[in-house]
Amino acid sequence: MTALPEGLPLAAEFPDASREQWQHLVEGVLRKSGAEDLTGDRAEAALTTALQDGLRARPLYTAEDDSAADPGLPGFAPFVRGGRVQGSSTDGWDVRQLHADPDPKRANEAVLADLENGVTSLWLALGEGGLPVASLPDVLRGVYLDLAPVVLDAGADFPAAAEQLFALHRERGLAAADARGSLGADPLGLLARTGRAEDTAGLLAGAAALAGRCERELPGLRTLTVDATVYHAAGASAAQELGCSLATGVAYLRELTAAGLTVQAAARQLEFRYAATADQFLTIATLRAARRLWARVCQVSGVAGADRAQRQHAVTSAVMMTERDPWVNMLRTTLACMAAGVGGADAVTVLPFDAALGLPDAFARRIARNTQSVLLEESHLARVIDPAGGSWYVEQLTDELAHAAWAWFQEIERAGGQRAALGSGLVRERIAETWARRADDLAHRREPVTGVSEFPNLAERLPVREPAPAPVGGGLPRVRRSQAFEALRARSDAALADGGERPRLFLAAIGPAAAHTGRSSFAANLFQAGGIATVLGEGADPAALAEAFTASGTAVACVCSSDRLYAEQGEAVVAALRAAGARRVLLAGRPSDMPGVDGFVFTGCDAVAVLTSTLDLIGAVR
Repeated sequence: MTALPEGLPLAAEFPDASREQWQHLVEGVLRKSGAEDLTGDRAEAALTTALQDGLRARPLYTAEDDSAADPGLPGFAPFVRGGRVQGSSTDGWDVRQLHADPDPKRANEAVLADLENGVTSLWLALGEGGLPVASLPDVLRGVYLDLAPVVLDAGADFPAAAEQLFALHRERGLAAADARGSLGADPLGLLARTGRAEDTAGLLAGAAALAGRCERELPGLRTLTVDATVYHAAGASAAQELGCSLATGVAYLRELTAAGLTVQAAARQLEFRYAATADQFLTIATLRAARRLWARVCQVSGVAGADRAQRQHAVTSAVMMTERDPWVNMLRTTLACMAAGVGGADAVTVLPFDAALGLPDAFARRIARNTQSVLLEESHLARVIDPAGGSWYVEQLTDELAHAAWAWFQEIERAGGQRAALGSGLVRERIAETWARRADDLAHRREPVTGVSEFPNLAERLPVREPAPAPVGGGLPRVRRSQAFEALRARSDAALADGGERPRLFLAAIGPAAAHTGRSSFAANLFQAGGIATVLGEGADPAALAEAFTASGTAVACVCSSDRLYAEQGEAVVAALRAAGARRVLLAGRPSDMPGVDGFVFTGCDAVAVLTSTLDLIGAVR
């Protein structure tokens, strides 16, 4: 076989393209949109996307941008490219399924069905917000604990849950080496969820005692989980989630070493849990940055070798899950799962698509586990080690995110550590600021939510699910991207239930379809996102449109057409609608000085404010 020449370019027959040539092409496209004065770097900057934490995604990355820190090799410090040399390429990542059904019999049936169909470990919510702790033996009946690791999530009841699990191991005669999984103790995460600071000291001491016991007797069983999803669920950015996880991990290292464990043993007792979102590149970078940052913490703490590698459990984001059009959640969780696998998570949990509606049914759990099975067995996603490694964009994003997270971590440490930062309100305040900015983007539909704020279906029939146990609360809030629009839809549903019809709005479409379709379709989509049905009236005669408005029985009208027809007939149409009794007249288009118009709807307007005020006027009960 003839050897290929070293450094063979893939496009040897084509001349190299320069960045300047690419920018010139960008200038041509921007000129067509009216941006005549944007050239060179300014033209490129116009296509840059702002991310949270002050980060920016540029439209083009090249070898010139390869200035990030050396990510090392898979399985070696700083573990950016994975905690194991072989990645997940030998047996894939751990497919971990969450169970919180408070009925032990049903939970056992669901657990066994999952394990028979591809799930490799169990995550059990116990105590307040989950299964009774005493039911653990019933839930795990028929489960081979030496084959299926169990991760507990029992909140303040973790000591009792741990004793239940220890007793099961003894009863079944399992060897110490067969004990795997985690006891899931997370006192600071519980403090963040509940705000109950008086319990924290005792829970930390209890966790340290259990860690010492596991290190001596059951070295394959971890004691503590640094659950950063509590911060994500409150609206934190990726850097805030990472910084809080680092501060929590450091606090646990201090607690465990003060209790007598070596720092090496203390590091082995921790597992970290992060949210995976449908922003696949940000998720990949988050997991890679998390390993890099924790490796640095371990390095300066004196941890040596492979124990610096962070053990990661990625969970598809609860913030991105919607109640409305829940089927789209399958797409969101597939993207998030793919990103978690590519990002190097050791274990992945896919939330069922109906998770926001209540307890998932068997079909939803099947789809959740099959999402992972397809990615592992059919897409062979785990057969490539660190597939995103070497991407200039991913490497840069990882580096920039790591620096932003480290800065937040340092601020928490200066404030006295994670416990003090939670107690003083620092964490709550910063996360609230971040969520307020994001909520504003959601309200203006700069961040669209498919099936909710965009392309809603007022005729949809939602799956009916049993209510899930209420999660513990009292601390940081729990938010979802779709919550503002879904609250509006709930008002519409209430009006439908009470009066037999939804709130309605009249679309006064001036002129032929070619003139008004763009804006009338836009307006219909916007109002339906708030549960407001639309009645379309078309024509060029103001009197005929006013008559159609009266026949519609609505109180609010939105005029839709082209700017040219607005100039020619808009004022007359608005006056006719007013004379016909319209209590509010809106216009689809940018704000102008059109007489008689109460407001405007356009791309980038505050949709939540428009919809709320419209429902208030129509009389839909809050």
